[in-house]
Amino acid sequence: MELLLATQNKGKIEEISRMLRPLGVDVIPPKEEVPVEEEGRSFMENAYLKALAYFKRYGIPTLADDSGLVVPSLEGYPGIYSSRFYSLEWGGKEEVETSKDQANIKKLLRLLEGTSDRRAYFKAVVCLMIDEELYIFAEGICHGEIVKSPRGSGGFGYDPVFKPIGYEKTMAELSPEEKDSLSHRGKAIRKLFQLLEKCKHSIFYQKASLA
Repeated sequence: MELLLATQNKGKIEEISRMLRPLGVDVIPPKEEVPVEEEGRSFMENAYLKALAYFKRYGIPTLADDSGLVVPSLEGYPGIYSSRFYSLEWGGKEEVETSKDQANIKKLLRLLEGTSDRRAYFKAVVCLMIDEELYIFAEGICHGEIVKSPRGSGGFGYDPVFKPIGYEKTMAELSPEEKDSLSHRGKAIRKLFQLLEKCKHSIFYQKASLA
């Protein structure tokens, strides 16, 4: 099976490709970015909008994901605004000095200063679109907490400040294999292909297998 990834985020492309390779899926990165208005009010709606936009442009089976960090003590922020949290008026804008990821982390840690409730979870929703009328979703969640300062050089996004439950390392300190086994995106992708396996005799599975 070959799937187009609806992203130009290098971190996501590398991570998803690594996860799908053992499943016999070849990932095709898009040649150019497709503008997507992420107007959805949930990860699911935004995953669908991305999958649809890239499918319309390239016309081949497309896998999209929308994911982010949810912090209950911050009213659920960054949530669906995780990638552009630094630019939101909510909580005060953060200047980008080196990268958007670092600006997002700096704002997150600033808002959590003096807060004892540092619980958080990563959530991912993936959408596999075979055609405009044929698509399937799966969701994955990874619970943990926010540490007080960044640690580790692996991963991307909020990985350096997120410590999964049961681990002393942050996501950025874990090996790629460790991260894939417990991450929200890994769980969502495995669940997606479990759903495909369960519907072997459906039209969806037959079309997906021919991709």
